[in-house]
Amino acid sequence: MSGLLAFLADHTIRNVVAGATLLGVVSGVLGSFAVLRRQSLLGDTLSHAALPGICLGFLIAGTRDLPSILAGALATSVLAALAMLALTRWSRLKTDAGLGISLSVFFALGVVLLTYIQGTGAAGQGGLDSFLFGQAAAMLRSDLWIMAGLTGFSVLLVAALWKEFKLVAFDPVFAATLGLPVAVLEATLTAAIALAVVVGLQMVGVVLMAAMVIAPAVAARQWTKRLGPMVMLAAAFGMASGVAGALASAGARGLATGPLIVLAASAIVLVSILLAPGRGVLWGALRRRRDRRALGESQVLATLHALTTHHGDPDYLSEQGMIDTYHGLATRGTLARLRAGGWVRAVRHLPHEGRHWELTPAGRERARRILADPRAEAGTEPGIDRDGGGA
Repeated sequence: MSGLLAFLADHTIRNVVAGATLLGVVSGVLGSFAVLRRQSLLGDTLSHAALPGICLGFLIAGTRDLPSILAGALATSVLAALAMLALTRWSRLKTDAGLGISLSVFFALGVVLLTYIQGTGAAGQGGLDSFLFGQAAAMLRSDLWIMAGLTGFSVLLVAALWKEFKLVAFDPVFAATLGLPVAVLEATLTAAIALAVVVGLQMVGVVLMAAMVIAPAVAARQWTKRLGPMVMLAAAFGMASGVAGALASAGARGLATGPLIVLAASAIVLVSILLAPGRGVLWGALRRRRDRRALGESQVLATLHALTTHHGDPDYLSEQGMIDTYHGLATRGTLARLRAGGWVRAVRHLPHEGRHWELTPAGRERARRILADPRAEAGTEPGIDRDGGGA
């Protein structure tokens, strides 16, 4: 513990950890709405569209002034978002096509401006290209205040328009029937996501910022179906990945902070996809295995009941090999589980014959229920509702 405190006593490390925490909060909160609106490419578009704004901010200020650069980045990001909304609303283009066009045009413009600035040899341009991949170590305390202000404004905006943003994210058509200004709300929400992108430019950079907008929200979506818990989980995952990446970068000198933050966020996504209850890959595999077992048990019980009915003897003894032959596979494990559950019992019919099985009274009752309604006893569960359902 004392070692960690001594480690955090470093002024630069404290700044980087604080900045990573702010980045995680704002990207998690606003990225949740981008994911639910099926606009995962939006973060990529807005981050790349910030590059010309960075260059314009530098040209206007004449130096590497962070407020001017972030203001320019926000302006061009919002402009790219509005261009995407206009293309999809007033043309036949789909959202992904509109996002791709905005990303390509604005990023190309940014590269041209960056090349122009580098060619002029203007004073103070050093480190301007660091916004492509981020440079967390150069973060100052004054930069943190700017990030904190932008983060606080974004969170307050989401809190003030929570119901409206929620309705627009899930059902914009219904929101329009209620008289809500859907176009204005969508533009506001998109601008807020652009603000989140701007917050992370110095920390993560233009190229990798898209991952921070999407990854925490994707991870949180695996663990819950409700919007409120999803937003809080996304903020927590964003903070965790930001702090983990920042500390790993500080502990291993020479490793860039931005990529480590993104790798930490990606690790959280991978764990969530694999292990999250209900939606995780492992959970799904276990559920399918359980359902196959339940289906096999139901089929064997139905077979034993059909044999008793066919022979007109409720205590008819079915030979193990005959059951295996009927199902085309070994049923020993299935019958063992049924026996453990009290549905069947093993008996010896004749000394020279193999094991036989008969239904218990409880097994006969369950077999009747299976034949009356196979789905009720097959171990199936209702499917998971669509993304966002119940949120």
